[in-house]
Amino acid sequence: MNTQASSRTALFVHRCLRPSAAAALLLTGLLTLLMAGAAQATSPRLASEGDGYAPEGSCAGCHQAEHDAWKDSDHGWAMRPATPDNVLGDFADARFTDSGEEGEVTARFHREDERFLVTLKGPGEPEATHEIAYTFGYFPLQQYLIAMPGGRLQSLTIAWDSRSAAEGGQRWFSLYPGQTFTPDDPLHWQGRYQNWNAMCADCHSTNLQKGYDPVEDVFDTTWHEQSVGCQSCHGPSQAHLDWAQDVPWAQDDASAAAPSAASSDTPGTSNSAEDIGLGVDLADMSGQEMVGQCARCHSRRTTLGAGPAHGEPLLDSALPSLLTEGLYHADGQIQGEVYVYGSFAQSKMYQAGVTCTDCHDPHTNRVRVEGNGLCTQCHNTAQSPRFPALEPGDYDSVEHHHHTPGSEGAQCVNCHMPETTYMVVDPRRDHSFRVPRPDLNEATGSPDACTRCHDGMSPDRAAGSIKEWFGDLARAEQGGTHYGEVLAAARQGQDGVLRPLQRLVADDDTPDIVRATAIDALAELGPPALPTLEAALEDASGLVRAAAAPAFASAPDALRVERLLPLLDDPRRAVRDEAVRALAGISLAALPEDRREAYRAAREDTERRLRANADLPGNRLSLAVLLERSGERDDAIDQYRAALAMDPYFLPARVNLVTLHSRGGDTAASRRLLEDGLALDDMPLTDRGHLAYLLALSLAETQQFDEALEWLSKAAEWRPGHVRTHYNRALILDRLGHKPQALAALEQGLRLAPDSPDLLYAAVYLNAAAGRIPQALSALERLRRQRPNDPRLQQLERQLRAR
Repeated sequence: MNTQASSRTALFVHRCLRPSAAAALLLTGLLTLLMAGAAQATSPRLASEGDGYAPEGSCAGCHQAEHDAWKDSDHGWAMRPATPDNVLGDFADARFTDSGEEGEVTARFHREDERFLVTLKGPGEPEATHEIAYTFGYFPLQQYLIAMPGGRLQSLTIAWDSRSAAEGGQRWFSLYPGQTFTPDDPLHWQGRYQNWNAMCADCHSTNLQKGYDPVEDVFDTTWHEQSVGCQSCHGPSQAHLDWAQDVPWAQDDASAAAPSAASSDTPGTSNSAEDIGLGVDLADMSGQEMVGQCARCHSRRTTLGAGPAHGEPLLDSALPSLLTEGLYHADGQIQGEVYVYGSFAQSKMYQAGVTCTDCHDPHTNRVRVEGNGLCTQCHNTAQSPRFPALEPGDYDSVEHHHHTPGSEGAQCVNCHMPETTYMVVDPRRDHSFRVPRPDLNEATGSPDACTRCHDGMSPDRAAGSIKEWFGDLARAEQGGTHYGEVLAAARQGQDGVLRPLQRLVADDDTPDIVRATAIDALAELGPPALPTLEAALEDASGLVRAAAAPAFASAPDALRVERLLPLLDDPRRAVRDEAVRALAGISLAALPEDRREAYRAAREDTERRLRANADLPGNRLSLAVLLERSGERDDAIDQYRAALAMDPYFLPARVNLVTLHSRGGDTAASRRLLEDGLALDDMPLTDRGHLAYLLALSLAETQQFDEALEWLSKAAEWRPGHVRTHYNRALILDRLGHKPQALAALEQGLRLAPDSPDLLYAAVYLNAAAGRIPQALSALERLRRQRPNDPRLQQLERQLRAR
């Protein structure tokens, strides 16, 4: 599933969303537009032009063993026609019912000869029968795709549990148990987040071209192999097929004698991939380069709209998501559905050059060895031939794992790769291969492998056992601090995170994805972080460079030109794209004359790819931001509105559009957007609190303090951890003459953030104004500890002493 970088998309599998009437009108308009353009789109199909790709199945003639291994793999089952051989679900008039707040959904799965059908009825959805067009996956669940107008394939949210009956399978189940959706909801099976073309297709078919029309909101999607075939990894292979036609062994026993790029057993043939017509030489790649090939699909990422980029670095086709809240716990453990790469990139194995294929057979996708033997291939040898620096030892022993041999606790993966279950029945392992650290729970709020297995055990008790067995693990960290503690403090907005974040960035032993996440956090800290951000633009890691570029988007033109213009020549497309976005809106006159055309061309290419990929709310948001920064206000407004039409709960688009209207002086439009968002049913409380806070600020600007106070009080209830809400609420209460309540609001905020400079400044003034001089002096002293060099401290002290 190709999930894009957006806060709502990160959570959509866990949340029930219910649009308001206003949102429904937006969606209805979009659907009307889609239907109007439906005649211009056709159903997804095989591409008519070869484009260097060999016909599907061509490889089997010479590589039969690999083909046989692949055909029953996850890749081989990625997407198939709905035939009796491929459909695993019970279509013998099977019934399914589920209920939610919106009402009841009923489904009947049945057949007419070779056609597989589902008859559905749900809230706001009259009974209708649909034909299953394709199967999607096979284990531990199989989903089903239905062809719809506009060239779309839509995924049913009722799936077949293909596990054995003994495991609880062989049943129909809802991917959102206990939740039902109306047709205008993005999570309804006909909604945006169940759309195969946008969400899933490019990783479930080979050389998928979405063919998206952002004006008509329709698709003209093609593929070269319907499933994830040989050419998904090895690249277009028609040239290799042509080469094979001309060598002598092809005339006889091809499968027995076929040479490859890694061998030179056949006289007169080269062992160069290029010479035998293969554009990708996987055998010649480093470990991290090889992992990057898999990560084109097995990652949470923003695609760059540049195609699969076979054999090229990951950052030429996608920008991986960082360790952001909702996707990862603060210490980097998996939280949302992140598809392996982001966790593996944190591991010591990744740093050492271990690849996916060291553990997984690339054709069957299964692990090469079952049980602990998989790990002891390297970890129990006297010295690993591939990794000589690996410390030898007997890791498959009671002395190491401290559990009964053969028990679940004695399995390496259960301690070092704990599972998280997604899609109700699909457990997936964390690939960061981390040492269990229950001692980090208090600082990070992250789970740990010990207490996941041992019900009722506290993290403190688990940490005590770990310390008894292995010593104080915290001492092994640089400065005694794990990066999860630093990132957790940054997420919470704690003061004093500047130096720890800078140390993370400067530490070459810290994984690049962690360093890039630290850069992203530093960008929120303003001028004190500038030297680190500037240095990061020249970092050896493309991921770090890409994370640093957005921090300069609001910098003065001269600084933007000086720091960002060189990145237009960066070797990685993702970095170039980030530089273009951060430079957007700059006057061409501010650029050196010999660089203007290069910038213009890069800007146009970035916008073209953003428009072709604007099929999800997060992608529309990226396009809208680029247009807004470029001064194309009306087009930006249209794109923000399109994002909200796709998903009215998508907070970033709503907030950006509110801000755009406010800057343009259209207060009425910005307030309507805020009120419409607040009227949405079941809006997550933190998002509701954010909108209430913005509405309160807007009301305060027009001196409507009583109404502003009402919304600030609600914001404090819905988002109690937001410091600025308490700060502004205290000031407005004071302005309205409610001084005791103002001080109480201030204390409420200080209990959450006792070292917040903003709250401490307010505490000095409000206590002094109330005649509470000792309390004011106490707040001043605490402020001095936080900001010892702040020139305003002396003025505050003089004012207090004058009282």
